[in-house]
Amino acid sequence: MIIDFHTHITAPEIIERRDEYLVRDAWFRDLYANPKARLSSAKELIKAMDEGGVDQAVVFGFGWQDMDLCRRDNDYVMESVARYPERLIGFGVINPAAGAEAIQEIERCAAGGLRGLGELMPDGQGYRLDDEKTMAPVVEAALAHDMPLLTHCSEPVGHLYPGKGTVTPDEVIRFARLFPEARLVCAHWGGGTIFYELMPEVSRLMHNVYYDTAASLYLYQDDIFTLAARWAPGKVLFATDYPLITPQRFIERMKGVRMPTVTLRRMLGGNAWRVLKLGEGPA
Repeated sequence: MIIDFHTHITAPEIIERRDEYLVRDAWFRDLYANPKARLSSAKELIKAMDEGGVDQAVVFGFGWQDMDLCRRDNDYVMESVARYPERLIGFGVINPAAGAEAIQEIERCAAGGLRGLGELMPDGQGYRLDDEKTMAPVVEAALAHDMPLLTHCSEPVGHLYPGKGTVTPDEVIRFARLFPEARLVCAHWGGGTIFYELMPEVSRLMHNVYYDTAASLYLYQDDIFTLAARWAPGKVLFATDYPLITPQRFIERMKGVRMPTVTLRRMLGGNAWRVLKLGEGPA
């Protein structure tokens, strides 16, 4: 069982009229103004999954600032999950800064069968992940529906790239301290937060925090998989950030790293199965 925990799909209407949406959202413009930046439909994602041997994928839209656009993306995700129920696991995008409107959308997403919330985009949506007043209602609603949260994270060092934000390890750790019961998935290795779990006082806070591997091939040497396999094998979730990287390419790189087969299987799907509470299945 291979589960890609971080994939994006975009409604064909938005793909066809990309230029209009570049004007409507500054963060979307930063990421997709370059015409070479790919957007993908659900049908294209399924094709890439088939080519890469991926059984299921967690799928979501874009973290828009405008809640109307979030709702539109969530509608497309719900439609796509209904079309491919055995392949896609839908998450709902919301803007926590929208307050009550965001909570209403969480309720609608839960009623529509979506299993989590994300990808949260604090930099593009206008809030901080560790802002207790903003995030408390979102976490409360997520806990009520047993939904994990997935957030964009970035490294405080290294090269600049479109979409690199300010959700760095210190902010992630403060969130975990504020909301210890929330299941939090940190994209891009939490911007390096996983390394700080070697500190016992940090590790104690992070019992409900997990790390996806999205975009790793652009950020880290492949040694990161070996290192993570040694000290955090139960916390790593295979994720591509498709369509940024195709699953076939990513899996080939992971399989080329020396680690126990059982650990590789956990990273590729077993951990995701457990985080998503999919029932009896991979260890």
